[in-house]
Amino acid sequence: MAGTGGDAIVVSSSCSSNAEPLLPRKASYTRSLSRSDDELRFFRSCLRWLCVDQSDFLSAVISWSLFLLLGVFVPTASHFVLNCSPGRRAYDVVVQLSLTSASALAYVCLTAFVRRYGLRRFLFLDKLVGESERVRAGYMGQLNRSFHLLSLFVMPCFAGEVAYKVWWYSSGSERVPFAVKGNAVVADAVACLLELASWIYRMALFMFVCVLFRLMCYLQILRLQDFASVFGDGQPESDVAAVLGEHLSIRKQLRIISHRYRSFIVSCLVLVTASQLATLLLTTRPRAVVNFNNSGELALCSIGLMMGLLICLRSAAKITHKAQAITSQAAAWHAFATIESLEAESERGYRIPKDCISDDDSDDDDDRDEPIWDARKMASSSVVTISFQKRDALVTYLEHNRAGITVFGFVVDRTWLHALFMIEFSLVMWMLGKTIGIS
Repeated sequence: MAGTGGDAIVVSSSCSSNAEPLLPRKASYTRSLSRSDDELRFFRSCLRWLCVDQSDFLSAVISWSLFLLLGVFVPTASHFVLNCSPGRRAYDVVVQLSLTSASALAYVCLTAFVRRYGLRRFLFLDKLVGESERVRAGYMGQLNRSFHLLSLFVMPCFAGEVAYKVWWYSSGSERVPFAVKGNAVVADAVACLLELASWIYRMALFMFVCVLFRLMCYLQILRLQDFASVFGDGQPESDVAAVLGEHLSIRKQLRIISHRYRSFIVSCLVLVTASQLATLLLTTRPRAVVNFNNSGELALCSIGLMMGLLICLRSAAKITHKAQAITSQAAAWHAFATIESLEAESERGYRIPKDCISDDDSDDDDDRDEPIWDARKMASSSVVTISFQKRDALVTYLEHNRAGITVFGFVVDRTWLHALFMIEFSLVMWMLGKTIGIS
């Protein structure tokens, strides 16, 4: 007879008056809910500092307003409103379009991820319950260091941008067509601060999504390392089913990451390629003037975009390489286990007892224990055969179901990167052939 009590479902028996809860109460699930006082507290505060937190309506309005201000309005005003000679900003269109497009791509993807999946589910924190302590500790450490890693990537380029902008404003002619309180220096300072704020906002948004992709790939690398330790520790053949289930779980999470990030990776690749080809076209055209004065910001923009793309490609290729290396480790484990089992079988089962060896062919030896020895040998051989088949099935599965990051069905591995490099190199050589005549 079943009944319910409070928030839990209880099952009672006719022979017992004690009711045992079939499911724990809701308080047991508070760890899985998204709360502001858990391990994501620092992460959420950093999201608020980046102004990409859209947990409520007011935060969403502030986030979109700041994006439109620093991501669209300030770059547009910087290009069309501020006065300067055309030679001093010959490559400003490429810089502004590249940064704005990259930040818009990252902002739209990030808001869609968080709105659709939630922050905890998007970062796979709900999947850490059944993982080992080493995986949980390593992933939480990387999660807490993700913004330090973001600053490590962004701040060197930003320091160069600050130095370039300060030198550019102080050494150029009058830039701002209006004065603030009658002082042109204050107007230049305000314009410089707005441009710097717009630059670091757009670059940080783009790099942040790339760092998040690296973070999720790092979790799967930790799981793969924990998974590969099974073969190194020499687990018994009875764990083959558990090993297979763990590999299926890893493949599922890699497929989820691939589906979430495939549009971002392809769009980022197309964007960076178009930006670099446009830069190459403008800087190698006839009568093009390239110096630090007019192309310093272009170099910083190219470095930042290429760095973000390389973070994504390196993380994807690294986890694919780790996942494919599991097959060789499983094959080695299968070979060693087969050799050891055969050696043990030859030492035990195939050593014929002395009482089974006799030259007497009389009918008086019908009561010897040869049938008993044959049954034991056959049982041992059957166990060895079953163990071999289980291991062989696991290795065959791993050979034909290699895990990794995929982009619309294409596995992002070294072969894919080599093909991508050849395509990019061909485009560069074609562009140089059209501009400076390299054939």
